[in-house]
Amino acid sequence: MKKILVFAPHPDDAEFYAGGLIASLVAIGDRVKIITITDGWCGSYRHSQMELVQVRQMEARRAAEIMGTEVAFFGYHDFTLDTLPPGELREKLIRSIRMEKPDIVITIDPMATNEVHPDHRALARASGDAVAHSGLPLVYPEHISDGLEAHFVPEKYFYSDDPARYNHFIDISAYIEMKLEGMRAHQSQVEFLVEDVMRQVQLAGLDIQTLLEEGVKDPFQALRYAILSQAERIGALAGYKYSEGYRYVRFHAFVEDLLIQ
Repeated sequence: MKKILVFAPHPDDAEFYAGGLIASLVAIGDRVKIITITDGWCGSYRHSQMELVQVRQMEARRAAEIMGTEVAFFGYHDFTLDTLPPGELREKLIRSIRMEKPDIVITIDPMATNEVHPDHRALARASGDAVAHSGLPLVYPEHISDGLEAHFVPEKYFYSDDPARYNHFIDISAYIEMKLEGMRAHQSQVEFLVEDVMRQVQLAGLDIQTLLEEGVKDPFQALRYAILSQAERIGALAGYKYSEGYRYVRFHAFVEDLLIQ
């Protein structure tokens, strides 16, 4: 059994970006823990912020039950990660790695260039630093007094919307429905994401009914269509029906060269 740690900026991001990989790992008996960094309190056109915090945490717990994972929360407010004191988030992530001692970390790719959300960019940078330096004992040596030893993460899966960064593809054809059910649990976000797109469609003067068909009546069907289409596009790059793409990193390039000799 391997231990997997997932860093997700918002409560639905783990399932959206890596739900297929997570489901495949759980299926073989690995232990997966998702750490959600923010409370997601900006993601709604309908709820108040304080109401949304409770709703999204409840949805995240429900998604974890469906996916067979653990879930924990750092509790930062949505849209604030880029305003934190320098190094604060990085230290918390390294502390988590040293506490959990994962074999695999799944997190957002700091090398992706097309990320528009400041929380995503901030977590990408901090988590990229964390997985690269958590194995160095003189990085945050105060952790030693808390009984935490340095820990090198052998495998890193970096997710993003940038196909140019992918060097590793996961066949999620057998797990696509589990990924979708995990996303369905985030009902407030399903409604929010679809409404956000529909508002833009309206502003563009396009025919919503023709474009979204039944998705106009059922937001989840619209999101399902989008997720399946994305998984098909990525799958076409690797010869799978449905796939997720990652930038996969193990060891230093010198060590990798030795492994293949």
